[in-house]
Amino acid sequence: MQRAYYAFAEGYNFLVSSCIAEHPTGKARVERTVKYVKRSYVPTREFHNLVDANRQLKGWLLEEAGTRVHGTLQDVPLRLFAELEKPALKPLPDRPVELAEWAQVKLHPDCHVIFQKSYYSAPEALVGRSLWLRAGDSIVDIYNDHVLVATHARAQKPGTRSTVDDHLPEAHRAWRQATPERCRAQARDIGPACVALVDALFGDRVVDRLRSVMGVLRLRDKFGPRRLEDACRRALHYGSVGYHPLKLILERGLDQSPLEEDWGGQLALPFVEEATRFGRDIGQMMNEGFEA
Repeated sequence: MQRAYYAFAEGYNFLVSSCIAEHPTGKARVERTVKYVKRSYVPTREFHNLVDANRQLKGWLLEEAGTRVHGTLQDVPLRLFAELEKPALKPLPDRPVELAEWAQVKLHPDCHVIFQKSYYSAPEALVGRSLWLRAGDSIVDIYNDHVLVATHARAQKPGTRSTVDDHLPEAHRAWRQATPERCRAQARDIGPACVALVDALFGDRVVDRLRSVMGVLRLRDKFGPRRLEDACRRALHYGSVGYHPLKLILERGLDQSPLEEDWGGQLALPFVEEATRFGRDIGQMMNEGFEA
């Protein structure tokens, strides 16, 4: 509430004179004005609507309350207003000041704060911190203390998620921007075998393989496009289509070995199987058999 009132005062360019804390007699004169209105004006009138109430109130101020002799000032309020206060008044702003709502929010690990059941992103570096959120009629601003760190269009219904990609970690940005079309375009830059492997993964009608495809394409950064293309060719040859078999082929350097076939012309057993918890290396098992 204090931030909202501060912004209101700043917008209309007036000074807030606060009372002394824990000193109730300090605002007694202000309280007495409210009591005067309640006792002298409200009980004697009936109002049909807001327009009628404002019309009656204006008449009462100009004809009765403002023309009486004030008990403390011993003068007429309207005359003092005209002589002292009116010349000091400043013009109103061209636009009415927006009465925004303020709330203290926490930035969660997914880089979003929650306000009225909607989600707004803020920079990853502020995760875990308590931030200030200002919600206007159409705009939501997020502040770290008094520094503006994010701006969003205000959600019109609960559950809406407003995200700025630059607020997210790099891995999350890549995931949000990834589509099958973009992945296929990156695969074409690597080679036809990579395209075929990516198409095979996307061809699964039961499981969404987007994460696996992204993992495959990221192997280019570590091993280079040529080795990744050779590894894709080997994985397709042996029917080991997947991120983990491809990664093992590259880590063991099998992409640099020639492809092999068995005596019957059928495809040989794949050199690489997807790792399991209690699995053993096939080559090692065969060597142990020959030694026995």
